[in-house]
Amino acid sequence: MPSWLLWTLFALALAVGEIFTPGMFFLGPVALAAGAAAIVAAAGGGWIASLIVFGLGSIASLLLLRPLARSHIRQPAQMRTGAAALVGARAVVIERVDADGGRVKIGGEVWSARALDEHSVIEPGARVQVAEIEGATALVYE
Repeated sequence: MPSWLLWTLFALALAVGEIFTPGMFFLGPVALAAGAAAIVAAAGGGWIASLIVFGLGSIASLLLLRPLARSHIRQPAQMRTGAAALVGARAVVIERVDADGGRVKIGGEVWSARALDEHSVIEPGARVQVAEIEGATALVYE
């Protein structure tokens, strides 16, 4: 079996391992280094050249990429995007909200809503806070 194929299989195994260990971001950078070693082997470099590229690539990618990726994991709430950014936002009730439904305006957009407390009824004009987002529905409370 050619050495470039072994390096490629090793890189794929590491990449799959990274997928199943969320938050660690250790195997991904090493997988990139194994991919670089596969390229060196495919280009005709010997096993020593591939091993050197793998070693240096692992160290470099761990020192450069891992801190960058981990900083993105610890993003503050103000930098969240999509529906996750709406949690904690203020909204105005525009159509009566109860356990069965209603409508609220969040940051200029109209959302379907339900009361977080199923016994609560919130009338139009009331200011509420978004507790969570379920699909396209905001769960709100006063």
